[in-house]
Amino acid sequence: MLSRVADRIFWMSRQMERAENTARILGVTANLVLFGTDDVQEQNLLAPLSITGTEALFRERHDELTLPALIEFMALDEKNPSSIWSCVKWARENGHAVRWLITSEMWETLNGTWIDMRGMPKGRVTGAGANEFFDWVKERSHLFRGVTYGTIVRGEAFNFSRLGTFLERADNTARILDVKYHILLPSVKDVGGALDYYQWAALLRSVSAFETYRQLYRDLIFPIRVAELLILERRMPRSLAACFDQVKEALDRIRGESDHSSKRLAYELHARLSYVDIQEVFQDGLHEYLSAVLDDIGELGSRIQRAYLGAV
Repeated sequence: MLSRVADRIFWMSRQMERAENTARILGVTANLVLFGTDDVQEQNLLAPLSITGTEALFRERHDELTLPALIEFMALDEKNPSSIWSCVKWARENGHAVRWLITSEMWETLNGTWIDMRGMPKGRVTGAGANEFFDWVKERSHLFRGVTYGTIVRGEAFNFSRLGTFLERADNTARILDVKYHILLPSVKDVGGALDYYQWAALLRSVSAFETYRQLYRDLIFPIRVAELLILERRMPRSLAACFDQVKEALDRIRGESDHSSKRLAYELHARLSYVDIQEVFQDGLHEYLSAVLDDIGELGSRIQRAYLGAV
């Protein structure tokens, strides 16, 4: 497959996954800001910007950090490359460029999502209907992913689509967990309190893992259990281990002339996620562990770009 075609398919799927992840983060944030003191609310509003690394860009475009301003920036801002608007737009553009390689159902889903997005009133997104909008984004992402899995031929296009989806998902899961543990609750006195519990529950809901946690652990919500679920539990589809199972499988099926470096790093990450002990992770520092994982995911993305998609 030509590198420019693989690049389009990789980013088409990665951008749809990113749009869904952003909707998940904003939905949880909109609920979290209803609780706690002004300081806690500000931390909750800052969390999505920390997760996406866009705080500096937000400050350039907005004087005050409020929930409507945050939603407008992360959902609708055309100049924010990580906004839902931008992700859907570029997913559609990438799909259009490779229409001959994807199925008509995939294209219709992408195109229909973009048309509906453009016609959506701004007030519906930033006002009382915000949660309905976030649910709509998640549903459209689910539809695209399901249509892709159910209709596309099992070949290179399928492999690069899966690679983009699960690399993006792993990155998002690690960022969400790191921000909650390292940023959202800096006060020791609040650990174990009602706010702490509600924030951990909100984190689980942001990755559709609340019911899974209850089913697997049947216990109160403890940080070490949440970390174990989102890092190591392969039965949890958004865990790092589950994501890298998919990344490894996709790379196993892709053949490249100079892809040893990218595959070696992916296999190393997969092995570390298979044999790491969660107690040791907490002893050494969860933030330090997740920071290293995020650095490795970023490096893996760069190596994949160089090996298959064209030099960055």
